[in-house]
Amino acid sequence: MDSQDQAWADEFPIIEDGDDRPARRPDRFSMGELIERRISRREALSTMLATAAATTVPMGLLSREAQAAAGSSVSTVGIQEIENVITTTHRVSAGYTAKPLIRWGDPLFTDSPEFDPDNLNAESQVRQFGYNNDFIAYMPLPRGSENSSHGLLCVNHEYTCPWLMYPGIQERSALTTEEIRNEMAAHGHSVVEIERGENGEWEMVPGSPYNRRITADAPRVRIAGPAAGHDRLKTSQDPEGLWTVGTINNCAGGFTPWGTVLIAEENFNSYFAGDASGTSEADNHDRYGVGGGASFDWRLLESRFDVENEPHEANRYGWVVEYNPYDPESTPVKRTTLGRIKHEGATTIINKCGRLVVYMGDDQVFEHIYKFVSRDPVDMERPEKNRDLLDEGTLYVAKFEEDGSVDWLPLVHGQGPLTEANGFGSQGEVLIETRRAADLLGATPMDRPEDVEPNPATGRVYAMLTNNKKRESADTANPRARNIWGHIIEIVPPGAESGDSQGAEQADHASTKGTWNIFLRAGDPSQDESGSVYHPDVSRDGWLMCPDNCAFDNKGRLYIATDQGSAQARSGSPDGIRITDTTGQGRALTKLFFACPVGAEMCGPCFTPDSTTMFVAVQHPGDSKGSTFENPSTRWPGEADSKMPPRPSVVAITKNNGGLIGD
Repeated sequence: MDSQDQAWADEFPIIEDGDDRPARRPDRFSMGELIERRISRREALSTMLATAAATTVPMGLLSREAQAAAGSSVSTVGIQEIENVITTTHRVSAGYTAKPLIRWGDPLFTDSPEFDPDNLNAESQVRQFGYNNDFIAYMPLPRGSENSSHGLLCVNHEYTCPWLMYPGIQERSALTTEEIRNEMAAHGHSVVEIERGENGEWEMVPGSPYNRRITADAPRVRIAGPAAGHDRLKTSQDPEGLWTVGTINNCAGGFTPWGTVLIAEENFNSYFAGDASGTSEADNHDRYGVGGGASFDWRLLESRFDVENEPHEANRYGWVVEYNPYDPESTPVKRTTLGRIKHEGATTIINKCGRLVVYMGDDQVFEHIYKFVSRDPVDMERPEKNRDLLDEGTLYVAKFEEDGSVDWLPLVHGQGPLTEANGFGSQGEVLIETRRAADLLGATPMDRPEDVEPNPATGRVYAMLTNNKKRESADTANPRARNIWGHIIEIVPPGAESGDSQGAEQADHASTKGTWNIFLRAGDPSQDESGSVYHPDVSRDGWLMCPDNCAFDNKGRLYIATDQGSAQARSGSPDGIRITDTTGQGRALTKLFFACPVGAEMCGPCFTPDSTTMFVAVQHPGDSKGSTFENPSTRWPGEADSKMPPRPSVVAITKNNGGLIGD
């Protein structure tokens, strides 16, 4: 790392920014050759204007002078912005209520103990809500309904911050084996039944038969699709290569039209220690950053997390897991057709031909954007017929061309360079080494692709590019070198050019062609060096840093969740939710709606079907410089209790008059 990076790391030693470090790329992707040409800020803006004009929606990409000439802006976002400052608690726009609904350690079952920060143990944690809540799906009850007052919250638990969980802990290496067991139990996923009372407030249903915990070491998860049973997935624990134990580092996700949930495995490499260089998987593990210094030393408990002992174990992670939240006894399934990457989300849409399309990002700098197209159409009349629909189809990776077009390249064994001569003996191997396959196809290395979601109101697709301070040179799809701010790309499938409901109906998400433009470039507009580009009327409170997750309300407005990591303290801006129109004169006019407490990132925005409630996940509150269990920078959400540590929590946001969020 360079001197400035080292200074930042020294200043914020406890915050994990591993996604900002590139995995080793093949030789042909060395930094000197990664970008074909260098373009200036002026050239980048010129390209943005040209591509935006080609898609007929230039608003938000124009200069202030050009926008003024076009007429005054009219945003459909009717909120009163909150102040863009960091505080020790959460804040929401006037006229709204934001109430913590579920906290780390809250009991889920009738036999669950109450949360006791002085007595954390795995036996209790597997019966309680997990740590660092991320992705949220609201699944209505009964199944198949549009009920917006009774449903299931399905929530990922990505990782843990032991320095905020235990006294006297500064780093993970100091954890005892019992504390590691508790850490494993705090990972995974929770299902919680919730209901909105007559007073309008949401409450958990303790002891609900739907409530469930999935952890890092339970239950068994079946492996399906082309990689199932492959020799490179076989271990001493599972000689057939057909199942894993639990799931780890569950970041964003998605849900299917037939009522199942997709939970993504992201930074799985962090859990595998040992020297992989002498194993049969050396190059493969190197491409994913597996081996060496693991963040979680779980091999102290289970030898399967030692790559020298079990070189194939890491190949069994980095997949998308599908499960049925309406059946707490159902077996989760890893759908290997969706590829093995550091998955940030798996969002779905039914294409006009009836087939399912799943959009995904690979959350690391210089990685790629993907989509999966099912072979068969979705059968909504007989949902049980969709049980294995995700096992057959084609995975594609995006190549963004300088002329504003995008090509979706198929990752299919035997096509192009994906042959045995290049080390791919089967489709299963293409999927096990998805990153290398995408590299060989010439996919565009992006600035840390995170959430990728289609807007159901317009058919257009929005990709959150969080940041990439390692980029030495700009290109058209990543228009800033040393991009510490992030940007958002808008992908326009054929048929979605109109940007309205007709476009939503006509959009062909299964097409291998499309166009793209840059929706906004994040950063502080008052700082010229940021090169930020928004609507010219964005206020000093409305700008943002590091877009991460996103969601759409039923009017098609975009809700952007941010994650700055250690940069939050430098920017002075809180992570939270910004709202903007994606079309019309309010396009890219972002407004600050919700702010997280100090040290926290914003995750998991989702809505009830009627858009009257928004759920968000506040992850790792208090994880800032010098913050410890004994003296955290915030005790949110229990600020008044001096004995309570900060607790990651899901927050329910409602409008005080019961209206639509965002109006």
